[in-house]
Amino acid sequence: MNIVKILSKERSSSSGYPRLKPSIITGKEQFFEENEVIVSKTDSRGIITYVNDVFLRVSGYKEKELIGRPHNLIRHPHMPKCVFKLLWDTLKNGDEIFAYVVNLTKSGDHYWVFAHVTPTFSTDGTITGMHSNRRVPSRSALVQIEALYAQLLGEEKKYNNSKSAILASYSILVESLQSKGVSYDEFILSL
Repeated sequence: MNIVKILSKERSSSSGYPRLKPSIITGKEQFFEENEVIVSKTDSRGIITYVNDVFLRVSGYKEKELIGRPHNLIRHPHMPKCVFKLLWDTLKNGDEIFAYVVNLTKSGDHYWVFAHVTPTFSTDGTITGMHSNRRVPSRSALVQIEALYAQLLGEEKKYNNSKSAILASYSILVESLQSKGVSYDEFILSL
């Protein structure tokens, strides 16, 4: 079946460049090889400064479409926003984080990754950016992650205000971890 792709152009407040996002979510999953690593780097505000060839191939974007754009260009609408709150809070504290993430391709397909994101520091210790390596995720881990993310998204959809939605779903995430008696890192690395 051919799906007509219509791209919406939005202004990026941070770069001033038009940002292309697919207007159709196809539901089709893209895959990459076990031995491949998707790599990207951003500045401290999340603006892309580097992408590798695997990133370009899997996402369907050209390098010139990504460099200087916000990394959330590839954010899939099925990703709970509270996970990105946790990610950014962790990185801003100077710590690394592991996370399962579903991303959106230029064509509206999606792909799952197991991401390891670390802050990049200047010689004086200031955070200057982020570096992310993404590998093929465990399919059995995704069963648990998809159930958790569905619960978090369900909570976020109850709110009209984005900030309230994120705080409510974040609270559920924290409660879920506490009920298991584990930290976020322990939970993710146990899957």
